[in-house]
Amino acid sequence: MSEEQLVRANELISSFKSRMGEPLKTWQGRLRVGVDLGTANVVVAVVDETGRPVAGAMKPAQVVRDGLVVDYVGAVDIVRRLVNNLRAVLGAELTIASTAVPPGTGNRDSRATRHVVESAELQVLSVVDEPTAASAVLGVRDGAVVDVGGGTTGISILNEGKVVYTADEPTGGTHFTLVISGHYGLSFNEAEAMKLDPGRQPDLLPLVRPVMEKVAAIVRRHLRGWDVSNVYLVGGAFSFHGFVDVMRRQLDVPVLCPPEPLLVTPLGIALYCPAG
Repeated sequence: MSEEQLVRANELISSFKSRMGEPLKTWQGRLRVGVDLGTANVVVAVVDETGRPVAGAMKPAQVVRDGLVVDYVGAVDIVRRLVNNLRAVLGAELTIASTAVPPGTGNRDSRATRHVVESAELQVLSVVDEPTAASAVLGVRDGAVVDVGGGTTGISILNEGKVVYTADEPTGGTHFTLVISGHYGLSFNEAEAMKLDPGRQPDLLPLVRPVMEKVAAIVRRHLRGWDVSNVYLVGGAFSFHGFVDVMRRQLDVPVLCPPEPLLVTPLGIALYCPAG
C-alpha cells in the first residue's frame, strides 16, 4: 500500500465515522447499503454512487456466533430498525445492499444472512467475504487482510487485486470476554463491559494475550507458503489495547492497522454493492 493509498483509506474511514453521527445532507446518484452482521455488533453503512460515506448506524448484538446467524428473529429486528431509522434520517429510499460472511461460509448460512438483510426491504446484490470487503476500503492489491471480529479470524490473500486464498477459523474478541468472565467469575455481559473499557484493557492484556497469540498463530499458519509483503488488520477486536503490537511481534511481515478497525469491513461491504 502506497502512502497515498494509506492517506485515502484513513480519510475514508474517518469520514464514515463522522457520518455515523452526522449524515450527509446531499449525495450523488443512488445510495448503496452495506450490512455487517457481526458477532458483537450489527453495523449498517450507506455510501453514494461515488463511494462517499453518507450515513451509518451500529447496535451491539449477540445474534451471530462464529459467523452463523443464531438468533434470526433478533437479527431481523435489529437490521430493520437500523435501516428504517436511516431511511427516516436521510429522507431517502434505501433499496439495494450488499452483506458479508466469513470466508468459507456455506451456501445455507450465506442464505440466512441474505434473508436477514432482505427482511429490511433491501435487494441484496452481492455477498462478499469480510476480509475481501475490507480490502475495498484499504485499496489493497497485494498482501493479506486479517479480519478479527467477535467470533472468528478471517484471512484473505490478494495478488494483483485478485483474491487468491481465503480462510476462517473460530477465535476472536468474544474469546477475550470468555477468558475475562472465567477469571473474574463475571457474567458474559459484565465481562464484555470490562473488556470494552479502555481504562481496564492494559491490566487485562496479560490475561487475554494467549488468545491474541493464538490468533497470530492462525494467521502465521495460513500465510505459510504465500509471498505476502504486508498484513492489514481490521475488525473490532484490534481496538483492544496491545493486540496490534502482539501481532507485529508474532508475524514475520510488516503489519498495518487503520484507525477505527471496527468500521472498515462494514464500509467495504457498502462499497462492494453495485450501483444497480
